[in-house]
Amino acid sequence: MVNTSVNIGGGITLKNPILTASGTFGYGQEFAPFENLNALGGFIVKGTTLHPRQGNSYPRMAETPAGMLNCVGLQNKGIDYLIEHILPEISHYDTEVLVNVSGSTIDDYVACAERLNDHPKVRAIELNISCPNVKEGGMSFGVHSKSAYEVVSAVRRAYKGHLMVKLSPNVTDITEIARAAEEAGADSLSLINTLLGMAIDIKTRKPKLSTITGGLSGPAVKPIAVRMVWQVAQAVSIPVIGLGGIACLEDVIEFLLAGATAVQVGTYNFVEPDIASRLVHELSAYLTDHDILDVQSLIGALR
Repeated sequence: MVNTSVNIGGGITLKNPILTASGTFGYGQEFAPFENLNALGGFIVKGTTLHPRQGNSYPRMAETPAGMLNCVGLQNKGIDYLIEHILPEISHYDTEVLVNVSGSTIDDYVACAERLNDHPKVRAIELNISCPNVKEGGMSFGVHSKSAYEVVSAVRRAYKGHLMVKLSPNVTDITEIARAAEEAGADSLSLINTLLGMAIDIKTRKPKLSTITGGLSGPAVKPIAVRMVWQVAQAVSIPVIGLGGIACLEDVIEFLLAGATAVQVGTYNFVEPDIASRLVHELSAYLTDHDILDVQSLIGALR
């Protein structure tokens, strides 16, 4: 038997390093007909805000040659709806359930995170610091180390559980943001979020997204994601969770070697709805076939 468990800090050990990414997996139960959710290390529910959000106008998705653009805009029914109606439906799964928390202001982030304190199933949140900061002219919290520190430290004071912070790649030096989040009290870091991109319909000469620009995800971003995970893993002492373009086991191993303790499967859930549980099986088989007794021996093992 091989050991596939990994410790992501803050008192949480995953049965294996395969998670599913927020925004691509709904609330989990949508994938239950295709996935063995109990086999996963965990899954992260879609971005949740303090109050309901309608999201952006359509069109808000566009295919690209190696991925997709989206500008969904955090459409959700709010944290109270999640707690009252969604979490009771998914709490029976034998895996970690994390909630992606988003907001427009620091107060929003704090209030949303506080609602999840002491929930019997949710032991961790993923703080999305790539959302618009309305009070600061629409700039994102996650693109400056000062604002990143402020929001993470405020949530850290309010939230008792594991605090994972999701970083934006749309920065000049992601290690500065990572160190600020660590200093502010993050237990782990997840990266990368989507890259800012754009597509134009040459027939209409109009943008393919209602917001003109949107987030690029999928296999096209993986080399950038691996590079940033490698940089951040060397810059901080807390666990790093890698995501961006994972489509096969080789991608998972690549992120682990770069220094990721765990990974999140995102866009490829739309291509192969059972990919995450399949990767769990393939990872165990890979370790057995290569006489690797513990998956942790792969983490940061780049030569």
